Amino acid sequence: MNPVFLSGRLLSAIRVAVRMTALSLCLISCAASRQFKQEQMLSPKREFRGAWIQTVFQEDYLNLTPASFRRLMEERLDRLRACGINAILFQVRPEADAFYRSPYEPWSRFLTGRQGVPPDEPDFDPMAFLVDACHRRNMEFHAWLNPYRAGTAGFNGFAASHVLHRHPEWFVKYNGQTLFDPGVPDCRVFICRVVEDIVSRYDVDAIHMDDYFYPYPVAGQKFPDDRSFERYGRSGGYRPEERDEWRRENVNQLIRMLRQTIRQTKPWVRLGISPFGIYRNGGKGRTGSRTSGLQNYDDLYADVLLWMEKGWIDYCAPQLYWEIGHPSADYETLIRWWNDRKCRTPLYIGQDVARTMKAGQLKEKMRQSRMEKRVQGNIFWPANELLWNNGGVADSLKRLYHRYPALIPAFEGLHDRKPERIKHLRVEQTGRGQVLRWDIDASHRWPPDEPAYFVIYRFRKGEKMNLERSKAIYAITRNLSCPIPAGNVPYRYAVTAVDRFHNESKAGKVISD
Repeated sequence: MNPVFLSGRLLSAIRVAVRMTALSLCLISCAASRQFKQEQMLSPKREFRGAWIQTVFQEDYLNLTPASFRRLMEERLDRLRACGINAILFQVRPEADAFYRSPYEPWSRFLTGRQGVPPDEPDFDPMAFLVDACHRRNMEFHAWLNPYRAGTAGFNGFAASHVLHRHPEWFVKYNGQTLFDPGVPDCRVFICRVVEDIVSRYDVDAIHMDDYFYPYPVAGQKFPDDRSFERYGRSGGYRPEERDEWRRENVNQLIRMLRQTIRQTKPWVRLGISPFGIYRNGGKGRTGSRTSGLQNYDDLYADVLLWMEKGWIDYCAPQLYWEIGHPSADYETLIRWWNDRKCRTPLYIGQDVARTMKAGQLKEKMRQSRMEKRVQGNIFWPANELLWNNGGVADSLKRLYHRYPALIPAFEGLHDRKPERIKHLRVEQTGRGQVLRWDIDASHRWPPDEPAYFVIYRFRKGEKMNLERSKAIYAITRNLSCPIPAGNVPYRYAVTAVDRFHNESKAGKVISD
């Protein structure tokens, strides 16, 4: 046989083998990439997982001793953390009152049974306790305030210290409720003063407000703001037919002022809004959704999209409490509508646990929330449904959707500088076993640059180290140490530092136990 022909056949075979090898490697790489994406869908490393704890009309806290309150909340926070919850939104101001020691507003009747009556332990401060209890579990604490509500329907037992007695001209009655008039500028100043006090004295992670701006309209009842419109609207150049625009601007001004107040006090504290799930129906304008229900823009005078576009709020959590397939407000339609807004504001989806579990739609709602590009998590309403394990929801979260811990998505638009990596990572033997320890740079000039907590990753020897995999997270702590097990299986560890904006540092030195 011709040697030239032989070498040509050999060369051709080598080329085919190379191509096949490259194709095999490509297929392996693609398969690994698909597997990683599927893993991220099932267990994302970053996801906001919140739960609302309401206090209005809740008997859970009434007349509890401070010791009983602490025991109850420690137990509930432990159970919520076991469900994967990493943020608590606690209602600290349900009726222009306080679940904390406020210089401006009286103690809440939902805590002590009577408005203005303090707890029987002089130094007890529920919010201070809850902030510390959440942070010990590395859960965020969002102080949830109702901005305009001063008294729920039929309530007249206002404490002598309530601002209503000092400034009755600030308030109106509507549908039995006592409300701050959003058209009175002094009301906005007072609400901002309350927020400034909370932010300055408590280590809260965010100020949170829900969907109660102008009240939900009642057929046949007109909101009684004629007096404030004549005094402030007409003098501001608004014509009678422009009252709706004036009302929206009143709420806009409050949101702007709140943002400015928080930024000037503690720039790392965020402002979040949880609006009603429908911004506007499709028949009302080009920005509307294919829905037919109550609207933020036209009924509650809350121009949420404007706040998102202007960057006045740091996250938006629309309350998508309806079922998939609901005839007036389909969940799938609404989550896509909110996701398609061209804003950088993070979206968390408000989930009604009872309705979701009754419809058997938890799996599909979780899938859809993780598919949408701009959706970064969920908030479950209310936390009690998780505690009751309604329909097995807590079991499902533990076993499937929150099987591994998740970091809260970083707020890089507020602060994108990563903290310094940890130093001198080491294993120490103690009387109680092995402990992983590390050091940090203590020369920070601005609090957000300081590490708020640390993430410990663990890998088997020989396993590829990938810090984007949630299942690699061994623990999350606010301490400078973490116990690790001693055993026959060798592990490698890596530790990162995370700041108040949830920016993560590079990994510290990797060591084996």
